[in-house]
Order: sequence, then C-alpha cells, then structure tokens
Amino acid sequence: MDRTPPLKSKILIADDHHAIRQGVRGLLEAHPGYDIVAEASDGRAALRLALENKPDIAILDYSLPLMNGLELTRSIKHELPRTEILIYTMHDRESVLVDVLRAGARGYVLKSDSGTHLVAAASALAKHKPYFSGAISETLLEHFIDSDHSADGRIVLTAREREIVQLIAEGKLNKQIAHLLSISVKTVETHRSAAMHKLKIKSTAELVLYAVRNNIVEP
Repeated sequence: MDRTPPLKSKILIADDHHAIRQGVRGLLEAHPGYDIVAEASDGRAALRLALENKPDIAILDYSLPLMNGLELTRSIKHELPRTEILIYTMHDRESVLVDVLRAGARGYVLKSDSGTHLVAAASALAKHKPYFSGAISETLLEHFIDSDHSADGRIVLTAREREIVQLIAEGKLNKQIAHLLSISVKTVETHRSAAMHKLKIKSTAELVLYAVRNNIVEP
C-alpha cells in the first residue's frame, strides 16, 4: 500500500500589507494541501520569487507597487504558464476584472468576501479550475451580456509603456526607473514619450492622473 503523502500545492502570496499576507497564510495553512513557499510586498519581488520557486498558485493583490497585479499576471503567465493566478483584491470594477482575466488570471476573490471563498478558490485552482466569488461572477456575466465584442476604442500601451507609466506615477525618476528595469535612461525616456504621445498627455501630472483613472496605481 502506497503511504506517500499527497503533494502540496506551492503558493506564492503578494500583497503590500503584511497583515493581509499573514491572514492569507493563516487561512490556507489551516487546511491540508498548501505550502506557502514565498511572500512578496511588491510586484517585482513577486516576479523574482515566482521564477525562483515556480509556485502552483500565485495569490496577487491588484494594487502592488513597482509592478501592479495586471502586469505581474502577464509576466508570470508568460514565464510560468502552468502557474494559476488568483487575484485577491478590493477592486470590483469590471475593467479591472476583464483586464486580469485577459492577462491569464483564472481566479478572482474580493477581500470583502469571507475567507471560505479564498480557500475554495485555492482548491479550485489547484485542480486547474477557475473560481470567481459570487459578486465577481455577476459582474463577469453582466459584462458578457452587455458586450457586443467590438473594439472598445481604448488606447493600447505596450507592456513596457504601462510599466514605466506606473513607476512614474509612483514618483520614480527616469534614472531610478532605468535601474529598476535594467534599461538605459534614454530607453525610459523613449517609452515615456511614446506613452504620452499616444495618450495626448503633455505633463507628468496628467500622466499620474491617467494612471489613477485607469487603475494602474492607487490614488
């Protein structure tokens, strides 16, 4: 008789609030089958830890500094397509939900939901099944009912442009951005100019306002 214990799902938790990370850890560790392999307080650290630990599930806040949950989801799914992404956030806006699903997330739970939803989501994603809490399921359904699947006319920035817009909105200087992204200052300036040209924006203040209005950073 094989007495080998079942493999545990490796979990990464990324949230800039220590108390939230501890709460998620406590909820999951109270149930068998989960191994918390890494925690991160910003998006860039989360990506590095994901590449190092190759988690089965990454539980991500949307509003992460340095790289938000949307860009982090895209990056993780590009590098680790088998890693399931669960967005655990306070944002219930349709635009946020649709964007992260398009990026590859297959789970979405609100921080206002009960802890049972978080555990149920982890259980579903461990089996590579999607999970959305009740309010999110309704939002998703309404989106597809209302959508005519035509282009929505939104201006599309490249992944690098969005990344740089977020860092600018967080108050980083071009030199700091270049260091963080391991690119030249000139390259930062080129992407910054391209983004501002696309958006018809002429000042950093307008760029910050755009980032807030489009959920790239928290106000």
